[in-house]
Amino acid sequence: MNDEFDFGFTLVDESELEAVQAASSKAFEASADVQALQDKIDKLYNAVQPLLTNLKANPEKEYILWKDRVAKVDAFSDHLYNIYKS
Repeated sequence: MNDEFDFGFTLVDESELEAVQAASSKAFEASADVQALQDKIDKLYNAVQPLLTNLKANPEKEYILWKDRVAKVDAFSDHLYNIYKS
C-alpha cells in the first residue's frame, strides 16, 4: 500500500496550460453570446405577446376596430427589426 499523499494536483507543461486557458476563454465568450441571444429572444417574445393577448381579448366579437392600423403595424415592424438587429 502506498501511503504517499499527493495533495490532489498534477504538473502540466506550458502548452497544456495554454490549451486549458484558451478553452476556458472560448467557453466564457460563448456564454456571453448565449446570454445576448437569450436577451434578444426575450425581447422579441415580450414584444409579440401583448399583440397576441389583445387579439384574444374578446373572442365573441367578430370584428376588430383598429384605427391607424397601417401606421401601428409599421411601427411594430420597426420595433421588431430593431430588436432583431440589436
